[in-house]
Amino acid sequence: MSNQLSGAAAAPGTTGAVRAFRERLGLPGLIDVHTHFMPERVLAKVWDYFDAVGPLTGTRWPITYRHEEQHRVALLREFGVRAFTAMLYPHKPAMAAWLNSWSAEFAARTPDCLHTATFFPEAGAGGYVRRAVEGGARVFKAHLQVGAYDPNDELLDPVWGLLAEAGVPTVIHCGSMPTPAKFTGPEPMARLLARHPRLPLVIAHMGMPEYTEFLDLADRHPEVRFDTTMAFTDFSERMSPFPDRELGRLAALGDRILLGTDFPNIPYPYEHQLAALEGLGLGDDWLRAVCHDNAARLFDLP
Repeated sequence: MSNQLSGAAAAPGTTGAVRAFRERLGLPGLIDVHTHFMPERVLAKVWDYFDAVGPLTGTRWPITYRHEEQHRVALLREFGVRAFTAMLYPHKPAMAAWLNSWSAEFAARTPDCLHTATFFPEAGAGGYVRRAVEGGARVFKAHLQVGAYDPNDELLDPVWGLLAEAGVPTVIHCGSMPTPAKFTGPEPMARLLARHPRLPLVIAHMGMPEYTEFLDLADRHPEVRFDTTMAFTDFSERMSPFPDRELGRLAALGDRILLGTDFPNIPYPYEHQLAALEGLGLGDDWLRAVCHDNAARLFDLP
């Protein structure tokens, strides 16, 4: 399934390659549901983590788009990304509400960014999540690996109930890549969905490496979706190859898979994610749905 694109530096032809991809498919643009914008000092710490992740995984992880904020926004617009997110997440209590204040301000000055928010299992989480939803948050981000928390923590009960009732999706990193953690994997998510079956979740990174188990979960829960972030790329295929036997299920779930890239924290050019999706051979209709139409419908974009 691997393709021939490679390189850890931004290729000069990226804008042209992405434009050619969009034009061939007749897309008005791309919708990328997994891009990262956060306060600069927080992002610097995230980049420090990726700089050090090589010894953990045995694979270097250079940041291709290590630029200041406005440069990164401009790049996404040059690529023709018509809507994107500001995925951000706390790693400790008393941090999420502050991040939500920052992201609300970022969304206000960046109209093509879907207003993104986050949460942590702590007293008051239900209150600040409600305020974020009432303030226009369109999507939430949860990171079980970084936050090191159980999604079934009783402190999150009001959060999940509110998000299920409001129909606001959460992009959740719950798979065990790049390194397993205590609460990653499909079992905690299965327990969560047993209690909140209508909860709209977007499983980040296609759930890698537990692809099959998360696909099984989606079969049982129609509000479970996936983002493609880093999946199927040469980088991820070396560490956690997607099983060829599941390609048919990818096709069948084509209306519940959304483009995600992890921009700017990717160790290859942006167009490689698109080429990796095209390399699956699932057809142009599938690509149009994944790269634009599914997210446009989920977020009610014109």
